[in-house]
Amino acid sequence: MPYSVKIMPFRTRATQKPTPPRRGRLVAVLAYDGVNTFELGMAIEVFGLTDMGADWYRLVVCTEHPGRPLVANNGIRIVAEASLKTLARATTIIVPGWENIEDTPSVALLDALRRAHRRGARIASICAGVFVLAAAGLLDGRRATGHWAQAELLSRKYPTIKVDPNVLYVDDGDIMSSAGRAAGLDLCLHIVRRDYGAQIANHVAQRLVVPPHREGGQAQYIPQPVRKAEGDALASVFAWAQRHLDQDLAINGLASRARMSRRTFIRRFEEATGMTPGEWVVQARVSRARELLEATQLPIEGVATATGFGSVEALRHHFRQRLGTSPVRYRAVFQASARSQAGEDDR
Repeated sequence: MPYSVKIMPFRTRATQKPTPPRRGRLVAVLAYDGVNTFELGMAIEVFGLTDMGADWYRLVVCTEHPGRPLVANNGIRIVAEASLKTLARATTIIVPGWENIEDTPSVALLDALRRAHRRGARIASICAGVFVLAAAGLLDGRRATGHWAQAELLSRKYPTIKVDPNVLYVDDGDIMSSAGRAAGLDLCLHIVRRDYGAQIANHVAQRLVVPPHREGGQAQYIPQPVRKAEGDALASVFAWAQRHLDQDLAINGLASRARMSRRTFIRRFEEATGMTPGEWVVQARVSRARELLEATQLPIEGVATATGFGSVEALRHHFRQRLGTSPVRYRAVFQASARSQAGEDDR
């Protein structure tokens, strides 16, 4: 017997005096026949938290046919009460996985997404939801990602899209896309991070018992068996390197610590992570630098030294290359968000 779930817009209890939400906090999550319930659920969980205060997102699940039971990808029946008209008001629209990626979504759905985008809505897809954005023409000439197993089809079907199959998600400003299903959670937390700052995003991640930010790309999740003994050796190297980012992490030294030849170490490292040792070290250093910039007043020079970049110029280069901003601007944005949130909590 199939399960049936009815999803209705969240309403504040009558005993509570509602506080007007910040401008543009309405999040609309799409539902349709064949929708992936895991991806739908993760969006509802992140943006629909009910104990984050009146300033948190307002969540609405909407569909082309409100009130009509939808059959999700696993047979669960879902009933959403809001229509596509909600997209005309939403600032953020989440498009979960589309089951039949060879099929074209309805004209009504595609037109609603196009109108919302022209109006200035931010639209994000999870996994195969990228095919809906592609069908709407919202990704033409833009960078996007999707599940690694569907990347070739996406490129072939929509050749104008710059498909990057190696990343967990792509933030192209007003259009975002995530890789395989769980990467949708990375993207949802990224959106929270952009809107509310690192401290709140970290808090949400702790609630969900997931890392607030995963480094690396999809390649590390593509099945590539690594023998256990060598995996354990690499794990010890990872742990040691994370604790000593300010030291020389040259390949020869890391290979020696793993008790492998340089050649074997590089091969096994790439099999385990999908990236070179040098790339992994840079990502680890950037991640630590972000933490220091967000949570401390350590001077930029000190951050560069503590993370092993050695110079402000090197730190600045990698921040611009990977994050599209400078360390100074990054600190200004995220510490300002933290101060703003602290001020609201004190009221």
